[in-house]
Amino acid sequence: MSGLFPRRSPQSAASMAAGIDHVRLSYHYRDTGDIDAFGSLLHEDVQVKRPDAPFGHGRDEVIRLHTRMAGAREHHHIYKIVADGDCVVVTGSYTGAADGEGANGAHAGPLEFADVFTLTDDGMLLGYRRFYFVAPG
Repeated sequence: MSGLFPRRSPQSAASMAAGIDHVRLSYHYRDTGDIDAFGSLLHEDVQVKRPDAPFGHGRDEVIRLHTRMAGAREHHHIYKIVADGDCVVVTGSYTGAADGEGANGAHAGPLEFADVFTLTDDGMLLGYRRFYFVAPG
């Protein structure tokens, strides 16, 4: 996550596996509205950058941000997860707060996204940055 976190040493296989599990669980918890469980995956200094929400820094602020976004039912369909070093990249489609009447009200239907996560050495979520695919218009 260039610009948000410095590049760190590669993860051990065990911490990378835990980090991938935490990434998968983060989508499940957000989709089911279990924001407290989502918060348990976050490092204290987590940072979140999304085009459909204000920048979030720190566990409490990121939990508040996702609590506000959870008003509309979210659903993430994961296409692929790629992990390397301290990063996990997820591609998929999303329906929820940014869809329909949300921040991107001009778009109807699921949005395709890519999330780039940075992990701590013990597999906690240190941050993520979301990118949406929008066809040139």
